[in-house]
Amino acid sequence: MADHVILTCGHPLILPTISADEPLSPEVLPPLRSLIVNPSTPGPTITSILETLTRSLRLSRDPLTIRFTLKLLSDLASRHPHLSFFVFDSVRSHLLSTGSPRVAADSLDALASIVESNRALAPGIEELDDRLFASLCFSPSCSVRPWLLRNAERFGVQPHLLFTLFLGFTKDPYPNVRKEALDGLVGLSENGVIEDRDMIEGCYFRAVELLNDMEDCVRLAAVRTVCSWGLMLVACISEMKAYWSDEVFVKLCSMVRDMSMEVRVEAFYALGKIKLVSEDILLQTLSKRVLVTTKGKGSFAQCSDEQLEVSGSSVAGAFVHGLEDEFHEATFIFSVRKGACHALRTLAILSAKFAGEALNLLMDVLNDDSILVRLQAFETMHQLATFDLLKVQEAHMHMFLGTLVDNDTLIRSSARKVLKLAKLPQLKMFRLTIDALLENMERYPQDEADALSVLFHIGRNHGKFVVRLIEEVSPQMEPMSNGKLDFDSMRVAGLLVLAISAPVSDERDCNIPPAIFSYAVTYLGRISHALSDIINQNSLLDYLSQCSRSQGPYDVEFNKFNFKAGEPCLPLLENDGSTCTSNKMTGSAEMSEIVSPIMEPREVGTSLVAYQLEVHDEVTKLVNVVLARAKDIWPVVQSGFVNEVMRTLRSCKEELATFTSDSLPSAGVLPFTKQYVQIMKLLTRAWMNFLPSVLFPPYGMGELDLVLRKLDTRLRDLKSTFIRLSKREELHILELILVTCVLRLSKVEICCHLRTLRKLSSTMSQVESLLRDGSLEPSRFITEVEKLSLETGTFPNEGSCNPRLFQRALESFSLKQLVLSGGIKHVNAELDIPDNSYENPLRFVAGLPVGIPCHITLHNVLAESRLWLKMTVNEDDDSTRFVFLDLNLFGGSEDIRIFTFSPPFYRTPKAFSFTIKVCICVECLSEVEDVSSVKIRGPRHELTYLCREKDVYLSMIK
Repeated sequence: MADHVILTCGHPLILPTISADEPLSPEVLPPLRSLIVNPSTPGPTITSILETLTRSLRLSRDPLTIRFTLKLLSDLASRHPHLSFFVFDSVRSHLLSTGSPRVAADSLDALASIVESNRALAPGIEELDDRLFASLCFSPSCSVRPWLLRNAERFGVQPHLLFTLFLGFTKDPYPNVRKEALDGLVGLSENGVIEDRDMIEGCYFRAVELLNDMEDCVRLAAVRTVCSWGLMLVACISEMKAYWSDEVFVKLCSMVRDMSMEVRVEAFYALGKIKLVSEDILLQTLSKRVLVTTKGKGSFAQCSDEQLEVSGSSVAGAFVHGLEDEFHEATFIFSVRKGACHALRTLAILSAKFAGEALNLLMDVLNDDSILVRLQAFETMHQLATFDLLKVQEAHMHMFLGTLVDNDTLIRSSARKVLKLAKLPQLKMFRLTIDALLENMERYPQDEADALSVLFHIGRNHGKFVVRLIEEVSPQMEPMSNGKLDFDSMRVAGLLVLAISAPVSDERDCNIPPAIFSYAVTYLGRISHALSDIINQNSLLDYLSQCSRSQGPYDVEFNKFNFKAGEPCLPLLENDGSTCTSNKMTGSAEMSEIVSPIMEPREVGTSLVAYQLEVHDEVTKLVNVVLARAKDIWPVVQSGFVNEVMRTLRSCKEELATFTSDSLPSAGVLPFTKQYVQIMKLLTRAWMNFLPSVLFPPYGMGELDLVLRKLDTRLRDLKSTFIRLSKREELHILELILVTCVLRLSKVEICCHLRTLRKLSSTMSQVESLLRDGSLEPSRFITEVEKLSLETGTFPNEGSCNPRLFQRALESFSLKQLVLSGGIKHVNAELDIPDNSYENPLRFVAGLPVGIPCHITLHNVLAESRLWLKMTVNEDDDSTRFVFLDLNLFGGSEDIRIFTFSPPFYRTPKAFSFTIKVCICVECLSEVEDVSSVKIRGPRHELTYLCREKDVYLSMIK
């Protein structure tokens, strides 16, 4: 193939000489790919490229060139389906003829990719001899084996051969191979294709052996394998179900003291999947002392004394160790203590005695430092209360009721949610609970509605106690001397709600003075708001009116007044995550003599795990709906209807303004989305100048440059002031930064090309780092920019900047939908200058330094961040001074730091008064260094503002 010129989208592309007797060189491949992905490339050219790639595949011996060639062939097959059959045959022939395991694996990968784009070719890959796959697995290349095992299901290998290979490679000398083999076995168990009992036993016992492996990753995979195949073993051996269930439980318990935190977490979550355990074994997990087990009663009756001793030592204190685990890394959401609480919740319903003993441990967990762990403990208590297994004792009351005045809103809400279902056996405990709820309302007025609802539920569950308490406190509810009620008293409101709950109690003859119902009518608005989940306001008024005219006993019908029985019932989740078809859960016949009967839930409420982030989940769900609308406007943007786009984005902004979320988990979602919508507006305005259909661009060069600079700033702020982004979210932002750079480089008239090229190269490096592990797929636009970097030598200088190349890359961009996971945290600061105003300035002596007293609050600032206090007198750079804020000198945590700091301002002018603008900034360490902003002993990177500028007023001492 001689040198020739091909026109693509009106632009010439010159291909170098390609010999028919030699393989393609690496520098030829990027231009060929640009022709393959370009929809305007003529058909004959595509056919010629296919022939060239096929011939080069036969001639090439370089593994990297072969891999790139195979990738081009798979891309060609996916974009030109009519040629996929020919491509498939060519790659398959190359696979059968090659002798290199690495090349054969790349060929298999290409075949699987072609089949995924054209399912009609699936029989072709299934017809490949399984011996080929097996021989590749046994190749000496240690990097090929784990890849093959990880992707085995893509190649249609027979399940029984896969089972043999996976089981065999669990003895491989390389730990990553053993780990992939175990993960493959877990996948086979989920497919349910292996039913032979001996095979299941063999796999289970092999996984048990690997629980003692030296490598953490292997033990982690072994725990998952023991759980999955152990449950299969329990299911297939019905006559020994109890024995094998206990066996699996004991083996998993042996891993809860592993040196690896991830292994311990996985062990507890695996324990939560066991649905059948002997009561004596369950009780042993709550005591570090090995208890005496009666062999005749348990499922281990056929075990020897030595086996019983080993099992007892493995199980002893498993949950005690889990709930006392010292791992406190806040960024790891699935901590060991949280996993232990999760397992307790799912196992507690198996035994009333176990549930009672576990409650003692859970009460200690309420002192935990982690909010998530405490919430998980409350979820477990709620589960116990749901099945009438929450036996609260007087010794527990001080610890439990103390959470009602906790500083955290979610903790207080979770405690109240448990109290709705709790049964209090003594009047003394009932009084303590009512006093704690009344104190909760008085200390936190925002909790009033929920606390009143809890008071009503508690009163309905303890009618006799309500009557006795109301007899004692009725004088507090009487009108004052002037005949008026104290409407500002939350205590009175709480006692009235408690009193009016007695008639609807299950306990009869709960007589309340009629006048109290009349008093409650004066609080109708507040009470109906609190009880809106069980009765509407009109029905409540009818109920109060009837009771105020009756001396009791009351003949109250729930249906007559539209009372609902309790919290809305939701389907329970089984331990394996599937939804139960009935609220009644029953145990098997084999376990009826071993464990206490599983209780029927008295009242199934909303899950506390969902409730702990209820606001967060709801806000995230609503925000993702708005983001989906923002994504849908992109075809309209490309059509040039800017007014329609702006109208849609404006409505998105107005809709976001209606959302509210003050809880910590969701505090970063709303500001992130609002800023993202602003970025969409700027991107739309900039994109209008690059549409071929727009004859007269809406902005001149100066205005376009300003829009792009604003877009740069917004994206930099988005990337710098939000942390805990998922990889997918971070990749989305980086792609928008790449788009902004390419937009700037597509216009010859816009300056600063060299700096933009450096920024493009730096951003591309971050993208490649995110894509390195293979968990994310690059978009077509990112692939084009990566190819462009190969063509231009990673953007070394302005001479390599060809606007036409960048304009071509822009044609491949399409806005993808951003779906937020909800774990975003907003980095921001609050700055206050106390006792300073225009009328009350700070005093200074001209020429001498003056201290600026700053009260600073930092939210979600990482310890490694570089923070600066910026002080400016005039707009020019010469008057700007920076003071470094060393976070190691100040207390607090990553979530919040509050401190006072007095930075000196040295160059006080000779003026009667002047004003300093002060703000807090953070360096964007991932950004390209901005030489123009480098200061002596100041920041060396671009800055992002964390708060608004604060004016500090100073006046000279006369």
